Amino acid sequence: MADPLVLFMPSGKRGRFPRGMPVLEAARQLGVHIESVCGGRGICGRCQIDVQEGQFAKHGITSAADHLSPFGAKEQRYSELRELKAGRRLSCSATIEGDLVVDVPQDVVINAQVVRKSASGRTIERNPAVHLCFVEVEEPDMAKPSGDADRLVAALSRDWRFERLEIDFGLLAGLQSTLRAGKWSVTAAIHDEPQLGPPRVIALWPGLKNEAYGIACDIGSTTIAMHLVSLLSGRIAASAGTTNPQIRFGEDLMSRVSYVMMNPSGRADMTAAVRGAINDLIGKVTSEASVSAQDVLDCVFVGNPIMHHLFLGIDPTELGGAPFALAVSGQVHARAADIGLDVNPGARLYTLPCIAGHVGADAAGVTLAEGPHRQDEMMLVVDIGTNAEIVLGNRARTLACSSPTGPAFEGAEISSGQRAAPGAIERVRIDGETLEPRYRVIGVEPWSDEPGFAEAAGPIGVTGICGSGIIEVVAEMFLAGVISEDGVIDGSLAARSPRIVANGRTYSYVLKTGEPLITVTQNDVRAIQLAKAALYAGVKLLMQKHGVAAVDRIRLAGAFGSFIDPKYAMVLGLIPDCALDRVAAAGNAAGEGALMALLNRDHRREIEAAVRRIEKIETALEPDFQALFVNAMALPNKTDAFPNLSAAVRLPERPAATAGEAATGGRRRRARA
Repeated sequence: MADPLVLFMPSGKRGRFPRGMPVLEAARQLGVHIESVCGGRGICGRCQIDVQEGQFAKHGITSAADHLSPFGAKEQRYSELRELKAGRRLSCSATIEGDLVVDVPQDVVINAQVVRKSASGRTIERNPAVHLCFVEVEEPDMAKPSGDADRLVAALSRDWRFERLEIDFGLLAGLQSTLRAGKWSVTAAIHDEPQLGPPRVIALWPGLKNEAYGIACDIGSTTIAMHLVSLLSGRIAASAGTTNPQIRFGEDLMSRVSYVMMNPSGRADMTAAVRGAINDLIGKVTSEASVSAQDVLDCVFVGNPIMHHLFLGIDPTELGGAPFALAVSGQVHARAADIGLDVNPGARLYTLPCIAGHVGADAAGVTLAEGPHRQDEMMLVVDIGTNAEIVLGNRARTLACSSPTGPAFEGAEISSGQRAAPGAIERVRIDGETLEPRYRVIGVEPWSDEPGFAEAAGPIGVTGICGSGIIEVVAEMFLAGVISEDGVIDGSLAARSPRIVANGRTYSYVLKTGEPLITVTQNDVRAIQLAKAALYAGVKLLMQKHGVAAVDRIRLAGAFGSFIDPKYAMVLGLIPDCALDRVAAAGNAAGEGALMALLNRDHRREIEAAVRRIEKIETALEPDFQALFVNAMALPNKTDAFPNLSAAVRLPERPAATAGEAATGGRRRRARA
């Protein structure tokens, strides 16, 4: 019988281990960081884990709580002395007895993932959907027998010129006490979205209240980022991010759809998980800003279609196969209380429209923030994640599509891959002569070959390689001649450098020696080739549809895109040729778009109109996509020239064209410096 397969989340690392091995030891062997201050004696409680139950089809795992050893004496003692949440186990005590999906809870992790999504600081003209209006209401009069609510509406209409103003039903029960507590002076929060109908009073406070807040939230498949914003000044009061807890149900989007299809409670479980994480973030940002959650009156959300549907409580199953039908593609207006958000009971919720079945509200947010539809130039905007969303165009015409890049760029499916966290290699350089590498690690200032590196890296270690590091190491291996343009690691170099080692029938490149050993295998290179080819083929398809041979400007959006060096992205063939000074990171542009929609309702109308005009291209139905994909497997590309890149980087010599390639016009020329 095969040893049990254990998958750790959110790192995505997995391996087979003998029955009876403590989970903590399995984690250590894989390089998964689980804190254990007491050295495994069951005293500190830092090594807590959760076991996720259900079928995980992508990994071939059926995970269950009883695939761990029964609750042990150390765990019993700890739970009696301190708190051990229901379902939690101590990994130093629990042993492996069957296949497992193990979640390392973020609330006990010190070296947690670095969620690097922040606002750009741009100035956004304010015209929010929620306003605070102070008003003095006439006191009751026996000669004027009207209700308190009627006199409140009359005062607001008189002083603030609202027409057909209505009051939320939930406010009526406490309205009289609020008016009297304020001695007939109150502050009303008015939600005014003309296309939804009459303006409404959604909250009420006695006396003068001079601050109200909203949240702008980007629900990514990997991370969730949130900003708490003053609706009166536009000031960002606090920002926070966290790992999307849905990762434990599947690393990529289709895995999560599969989980819903195979588990009766799958949709409800994932909806509860993401809403719980969002409520935790609300608590975090309001606490950081010393603000009451009752002061949060408007909420704007963006996310890819599957995140969008699961957040709203909609079954995403139809998005798992053609024709990829959305339950709702337009903008969504609702009460935040309808989905259990811990904010003011009257607070409103708005989600940006989705563009297509796999081009979601997050891509709409990116489009709003970067504005290709406002440009005269040809702009390419790419939001790189487990599913790349691509928008290309200008004010005359804009197109969009998605490409299934998979989780390789996030560190999954890579032998030494991990998410961006302290200890992860994020920058790499390889000497073209000696093939010796040097690298930089998240949380450590010096490079590996600089004085002080060992001391700085000692407390956190060098634990793996994250997405930006994977991009750079593969590109550097190509530039150094370690891999060919077809992505094959050159085994003959083993005679020249100990960094090239045999790995079965293929070879690997040793990036870091010692424990843990960090290598780049042939399979790792293939995973990156497949991911980058899918993205480039999608871009190229849009360029063909638009009838353009080049783009004028490129924006790389998302937390991952923000940390990619444009030069290495182009060397890899992740993006098309463009002047390097016209390629830039857009930061968390999806969150920026949400922020714009929160602070100015005119931006909501702008993106709603823009989405209706965007032409949606379905890559799965395009006959040219496969040929474009095959060409894009090469580094940087089998047929496309990169003159701008060649002016800045000396690319390796390409082999002479074969007779067949010459006959078909295949380009095998050297890219000159």
